[in-house]
Amino acid sequence: MITGQVPRVSDFEKGFPIHYAEREGGWELDPWIHDDQAIVMKVRGKGLVVLTGCGHAGLINILTHARTLASGEQIHAVLGGFHLTGGLFDALIPRTVRELQQFSPAVVVPAHCTGWKATHAIAAAMPDAFVQNSVGTTFIL
Repeated sequence: MITGQVPRVSDFEKGFPIHYAEREGGWELDPWIHDDQAIVMKVRGKGLVVLTGCGHAGLINILTHARTLASGEQIHAVLGGFHLTGGLFDALIPRTVRELQQFSPAVVVPAHCTGWKATHAIAAAMPDAFVQNSVGTTFIL
């Protein structure tokens, strides 16, 4: 399924504070980037696989919404961009990792916009779930 617009429910994922959108011929501050969405698949006997795009809604918001849509189903894997790169997001990394651990995914694959610091923090905190990937990596879930 597709998440559609992801509700912003966490108290620490506040969007992208320097993002603007052109509306009605002018530029307006648009930190929420409401068009962010993710793909959610159910793997029989394992749980949900969540594929994020750029994760503008915040990883925890995305996973919370995915579980809500799937009636509380366990998150088996999360793959994609977690949007935690750059100085604006460094402070979010420790809490994101702690809350990600609460979902207990078996597989975590941070990609493009997750950033070096967040990727290494996830790998250190969740070594059994962390999977390094690169272009062409194939996942059998």
